[in-house]
Amino acid sequence: MPLAFFKKKLTNNSSIAISEENSHYPHLFEPLDLGFTQLKNRIIMGSMHTGLEDRFYHYGRLAAYFEARAKGGVGLIITGGISPNREGWLTPLAGTMNRLADVVHHRRITHAVHKHGAKILLQILHAGRYGYHPFVVAPSAIKSPISPFKPRQMSQKNIAATIADFAHTATLAKKAGYDGVEIMGSEGYLINQFLSSCTNQRNDKYGGTLENRGRFAVEIVRAIRQAVGEQFIISFRLPVIELVEQGLVMAEVIEFAKSLESAGITLLNTGIGWHESRIPTIVSSVPRAAFVRYTEALKAAVNTPIIAANRINMPKVAEEILASNQADLVQMARPFLADSEWVNKARNNQENLINTCIGCNQACLDHTFNNEQVSCLVNPLACFESQIALKPAKKPKKIVIIGAGVAGLSAAVTAATRGHQVVIYEAKPFIGGQFNLAKVIPGKEEFFETIRYFREQIKRLGITVELNTKVDRAMLANMQADHVIIATGVVPRQLTTLAGVNLPKVVSYSELLSGEKVAGERVAVLGAGGIGFDVAEFLVHGESVAADVNDEHYQAVAQTAESFFAQWGVQPDAHYNHEGGLTAATAIKPCRQVYLLQRSAGKLGKSLGKTTGWVHKAVMKQAGVIQISEAEYEKITDEGLWVRLDGVSQLIRVDTVVLCVGQESVNELMPKLGDTPKADYHAIGGARLSDGLDAKRAIREGFELAVRL
Repeated sequence: MPLAFFKKKLTNNSSIAISEENSHYPHLFEPLDLGFTQLKNRIIMGSMHTGLEDRFYHYGRLAAYFEARAKGGVGLIITGGISPNREGWLTPLAGTMNRLADVVHHRRITHAVHKHGAKILLQILHAGRYGYHPFVVAPSAIKSPISPFKPRQMSQKNIAATIADFAHTATLAKKAGYDGVEIMGSEGYLINQFLSSCTNQRNDKYGGTLENRGRFAVEIVRAIRQAVGEQFIISFRLPVIELVEQGLVMAEVIEFAKSLESAGITLLNTGIGWHESRIPTIVSSVPRAAFVRYTEALKAAVNTPIIAANRINMPKVAEEILASNQADLVQMARPFLADSEWVNKARNNQENLINTCIGCNQACLDHTFNNEQVSCLVNPLACFESQIALKPAKKPKKIVIIGAGVAGLSAAVTAATRGHQVVIYEAKPFIGGQFNLAKVIPGKEEFFETIRYFREQIKRLGITVELNTKVDRAMLANMQADHVIIATGVVPRQLTTLAGVNLPKVVSYSELLSGEKVAGERVAVLGAGGIGFDVAEFLVHGESVAADVNDEHYQAVAQTAESFFAQWGVQPDAHYNHEGGLTAATAIKPCRQVYLLQRSAGKLGKSLGKTTGWVHKAVMKQAGVIQISEAEYEKITDEGLWVRLDGVSQLIRVDTVVLCVGQESVNELMPKLGDTPKADYHAIGGARLSDGLDAKRAIREGFELAVRL
């Protein structure tokens, strides 16, 4: 079909072209003809639950959120999961589409997306036993490890009614203007629960053989196709590798996929793992596109266009997947939280300006599982597009920022975007602050991308940066600024009352992670918060800090997919024949013995993230890190660390003691009581408050302040 066909003028008089040739990423920007409709490119914004789907009065915000991504160039959007009935809720009163009145609210979304030439699918998700409410149902009455409610086993009458509910929701979606629906059949939700023998112990026509276990899904597809007709997209997200005991093998995945083809699907999307799986799939330590090999195996066996997913966050990775024929389309979810203009930047060969998703989960998935409003650590505007307007400043001002950590950088870029004149002063010879320490932790190599993003935005916006410049009060007085932002961050807290803390064997976490000092073969880490766990992981893998780590051309070497699979026990063969794709894990060989201690009672790591903490804890166990709680630090000697445990004084023989016992704010440049500065002063990030400091708060505070100025 000629390219000109896809460049037709949109019916709403938009000037945006449906698609265009692209020499930088030709496969990403190739249209896809589905017969009855076309996608303008191969880039899909995957489903994410934002917290806005559950209340009708949030749909204006949800429409603005999706519109920003459609305007940003994405070809197809898939909404967060919407339940077909009450039993399918994820949480009480969750988003449901089963009444004609729901159509009105959803039309706001479809209209907002369509006026920019993108298409949108409503994802229909039945939580099954994953639901957090007392009405949960499942194929068998087997309780989920991630929900407190035991499900009721579905009767055949209940199954028939649920199939009808799926079809009814799809019909309403069509009335609301959606271009199709996606059926959530993976990740351990209801349809997946029917498919897998670990959760389906039925002995009727919906249990036993693979054909019977897959019958529920096939009947849903057929019912939807009959209800909506042929010219409507039906995407099915199937589990290409389940990563749970008694899970499918690849031959069964292929057989199931073929039955879905026969039932009338349009697209096959790939799901990786269950929510209860003990294999990381979505954290930053997962190598980019690690699981795409399984998508490739499925693509070779079916005729339906296949969508690759999971840990794909940059155009080069996405382009390679398509160019090597591993998939027909590429889906990204969190990367579109991080940057709504991802597609346009890729089209214009501005990959260096993409605000890359670093897979941290701190403001997205952690918020979802805590029933909080979703946003993004590196992009606080995400999901607040209708509430926060980055309007040009009415009167441009001179803004001086002291400190080039992520708080100061966030403020600088936001202020400069609004038209303010911005100057940054940084005492060190590089920007990035604490991110320069985080980025050297094994598995956190993505943090380099955030520093790169800020560096490129500084160049683009013409922000002046004075490195190697320690500012004092006299300098500030002569700068004639309208606003001074103190973003000088934190320094590690010292245990000044601990005997022996000044011995050479005692180092701070910043001295260790910066490469200034090197640890011995036996190390005690004092403090088991997020920094303590990061330091322990750094130590068991061995220092990887290079002399040029702060050079802008420095490239971190991330773990390979093969090494990752070996560590976690995933069968690397794309045609895996072990149930769920699981195999024996290869034990980590730590390069030193590490002790991780905390003063408080209870298990270590209680403050770690909801969706990432278990991964860090598992790595500690794999590496043989000895974890000690309720430790009273007595003294440090040449022999090692003396601690009192259960009232008994004991010696832990170590060569190095690393202090991870908190931070202290650096804010001596803030005006003191009685001062009368000419400029308005503001403190953000660690300089404002060191307790509970994290990058999410630092970046958000810098952004929000610059929006107000």
